[in-house]
Amino acid sequence: MARDSDYQTSRPTKIAIVGVGMVGSTFAYTLLLSGVVSEIVLIDANHERAEGEAMDLNHAVPFAHPTKICAGAYADCQGAAITVIAAGVGQRPGESRLELVRRNAAIFGQIVPEVARANPDGIIVVATNPVDVLTYLTLELAGLPANRVFGSGTILDTARFRYMLSEHLGVDPRSVHAFIIGEHGDSEVPVWSLANVAGMRLPSFCAENGIPLSPDTMERIFRQTRDAAYEIITRKGATYYAVAAGLMRITEAILRDQNTVLSISSLVTDYYGIDDVCLSLPTVLGRGGIERVLRLDLSPHEARGVRKSAGVLRQTIESLRETTRPAEVPQP
Repeated sequence: MARDSDYQTSRPTKIAIVGVGMVGSTFAYTLLLSGVVSEIVLIDANHERAEGEAMDLNHAVPFAHPTKICAGAYADCQGAAITVIAAGVGQRPGESRLELVRRNAAIFGQIVPEVARANPDGIIVVATNPVDVLTYLTLELAGLPANRVFGSGTILDTARFRYMLSEHLGVDPRSVHAFIIGEHGDSEVPVWSLANVAGMRLPSFCAENGIPLSPDTMERIFRQTRDAAYEIITRKGATYYAVAAGLMRITEAILRDQNTVLSISSLVTDYYGIDDVCLSLPTVLGRGGIERVLRLDLSPHEARGVRKSAGVLRQTIESLRETTRPAEVPQP
């Protein structure tokens, strides 16, 4: 009997990308090199920019995989397995992700209904910051099931955390198992109590290998993780390579029905007293989108931290509802 994953790899698969700035275009390039899709549609308010990106990517096809790449409009989201929304204004140096919300919410008010209308059966992945608030807004605007609307969340923060830990522990970052949960931003929470290498919790691993792990060391590693985006933006103006790789990992998990655990942002219900807000938790992703959200055995300190993070996001959502009116933006 043919499995769903076999069926998926045997039929044409289209991905739509709305917003082809640095994140969207880098994701499209990563997607092309992966060979997991047969068609990529690029949509942007600046249609000429989308056309230029499509031309450049098409010239890379002979070096990669047979893939149809074109610039399109919202109607071309029809039939896409996944639509990734990376549109919006960028984060300014020194600006928090939450300060972006009013500028990007108006843009989403124009984009999301069009995407949902064109492709009511597809999955929407939000990559634009502040991703948690915009994921919640996307859920409201799209009217699609919650398992098919989610954000990239702390997938990047988690990768940064694993990398920083690997540098300190002297092991491959792929061998470090640790998560950042909560907001993709300043109130994010490192789950130190469950972090491990080869099943060994960090205190045991460090003691066994003569590696210091003082509270100051842990704070330094977390601070480097949390503030990485600010440091990169100060130096080069934007971050896009790692988040594009994260979006690729999300896409692959869905299209290949891998049931992969990733820290994406989704609607939370009854989680340590948290309800009706989007934030990141380890989540099983498969062909239908979100299969289930894992309930971690958090320490009391971590549970308080994620509730505080939820409170920050809830306050922003309420403020947005009270003060923001959608503005007109150019249509692709």
